[in-house]
Amino acid sequence: MDRRFLIQRVLMGTTALVLVPGILTSCEKSDYNPDDRVPLGPDIKNDIKIDITQSEYAVLANAGGSKVVSGIIVVNTGTNGYVALSASCTHAGAQINYSSGSNNLQCPSHGSVFSLTGSVIEGPAVLALKTYSVSKSGNILTIKE
Repeated sequence: MDRRFLIQRVLMGTTALVLVPGILTSCEKSDYNPDDRVPLGPDIKNDIKIDITQSEYAVLANAGGSKVVSGIIVVNTGTNGYVALSASCTHAGAQINYSSGSNNLQCPSHGSVFSLTGSVIEGPAVLALKTYSVSKSGNILTIKE
């Protein structure tokens, strides 16, 4: 047996010992159930009040307008009123954006897509966005847990 042959066999064996267990365990069925986790998002101790006549929130006066306020994305859906959801993607925490053309919420980092109810339309995220209640009185929006 020559030296080169011995070194090749040792390297192949070492590689197999390192890679094979990882490959086999990655194919196992996981006990992870995304429904067991509670969606994360900002906790609101006091209601958030938004005056849509103020210039920084004026975009919310129009259907399709959206604005992130205190870690919550608020969307004017037009006919259905307003929705408020956590603005952080449940996959890796990037700030999501509202797409009025697709009428959904999209993560620019890894491509997750969420419905306006917060449910996952497309992964890699598996956990829904936390939702908040929104009410409107005159020009004031009130967001609460």
